[in-house]
Amino acid sequence: MKERVVVVTGGNRGIGHEICRQLAKLDLMVVLTSRHEKDGLEAVTNFNKNEFPVRFCPLDVTNPSQILELTDFLTKEFGRCDCLVNNAGIFLDNQDGNFFNTDVATVRQTMETNVYGPYLLCQALLPLMRKNNYGRIVNISSGLGQLNDMGGGYLAYRMSKTAINVITRVLAVELAGTNILVNSMCPGWVKTRMGGSGATRSVEEGADTAVWLSTLPDGGPSGKLFRDRKEVSW
Repeated sequence: MKERVVVVTGGNRGIGHEICRQLAKLDLMVVLTSRHEKDGLEAVTNFNKNEFPVRFCPLDVTNPSQILELTDFLTKEFGRCDCLVNNAGIFLDNQDGNFFNTDVATVRQTMETNVYGPYLLCQALLPLMRKNNYGRIVNISSGLGQLNDMGGGYLAYRMSKTAINVITRVLAVELAGTNILVNSMCPGWVKTRMGGSGATRSVEEGADTAVWLSTLPDGGPSGKLFRDRKEVSW
């Protein structure tokens, strides 16, 4: 079997960076993508200093042409893509924002990055997974997107994370019978630039379930939402 190739979006910092580190530590070939080339190259240089197998490819998930360039890069360099971790995301809601004072532009911009980007990436990279009859797709979701515990505030972010769960469910059904598994995971409130210093979980804890889902054995779960490696309700 050729070396597994894993794409992690938004891998230059935070949870995405830690997912890259943990996957590279397992000797998987990690393709770290980042919207800002300088940040991505710096992260990859540091990984390579520690002899972790990480490559870089620039990617703004809202840019369809860059998604095609990533697909071409994977095809030419490896001839495969075994796993996609849709980690890149933004949180633009005001802390005191509610339904009535959330600007629709905030919703649109959030959906572009958190939903439409992953949607286009799945469409682009699934043919490479089908080619080798192997694939793992991990969508980074959030408890703020769970319908069974939906609260007020943070409208744009909540909508985007509920929508990414829809993509997970639909894809899992349409890929049933293949060796491509699609799952969502909630990392919890993690100490990152997005989560803030008051967060309760480390990046190591936040990344663990994504790494586990990225390396599921054949016949593993699909179409589920997980937190701390345990299935939770939508």
